[in-house]
Amino acid sequence: MHLIVGLMKQGHSVGCIDLDPRQATLTHYVQNRVRYAATLDHALELPRHWLVEVSDEADRSMARDEETRGLAAAIEGMQDRDYIVIDTPGSDTFLSRLGHVVADTLITPLNDSFLDLDVLVRLDADGRNILGPSAYSRTVLARAARRRALGGPAPDWIVMRTRLAHLDSHNRRDLERILTDLGHRIGFRLAPGLSERVVYRELFTRGLTVFDVADSLAPWRRLSRSSHAAARREVQALLDMVAAVHSD
Repeated sequence: MHLIVGLMKQGHSVGCIDLDPRQATLTHYVQNRVRYAATLDHALELPRHWLVEVSDEADRSMARDEETRGLAAAIEGMQDRDYIVIDTPGSDTFLSRLGHVVADTLITPLNDSFLDLDVLVRLDADGRNILGPSAYSRTVLARAARRRALGGPAPDWIVMRTRLAHLDSHNRRDLERILTDLGHRIGFRLAPGLSERVVYRELFTRGLTVFDVADSLAPWRRLSRSSHAAARREVQALLDMVAAVHSD
């Protein structure tokens, strides 16, 4: 949602598609924003939003056809948008795979911990040397190969570290070294990442983002200006990475 609003603040028209109807976090975020916007005396930018439902067809083939049509309809309804941001579930679902196939840019969030590194890579017993890509990484590479086979370019893959600790540590430096090495080997770019900040959680209930926070939004005056500024710089760095590719 921060990325969506950041793009709209730059003057782009943005559509967003939620492929995770069971959790529907993006949908709830947009709904919170719509409700809060109605209480203000000035406008908040709103994206065009679409929730794609999971098929309830018992036949697997028919269910996949229905979900494919659902995503196709959502994308067709966003063709006049400059950007379409798609939120996929964290689990391996058919809709998630479809989202990976159609993406021009893929942003993979990763908790800043060796416990979560196996999302991308298999490590040796010491946890410091790469044995090979994970099942998820192989899936992403396979989807990229499928896009190329269909005549399209491979997606620009960005891995974004999240919940960064504010203090430096050996583990943090080791993790950055492994991710940098892995990025060169399997082809993703490493974003600066997002720190563990209360502001990201606090803004959700009103559908706000770090690009909205200002003195005119009274409920957030009590929050630290320095925390807002630092969070905004973090999201802006990600936004710059995304926008640079599409401006080339």
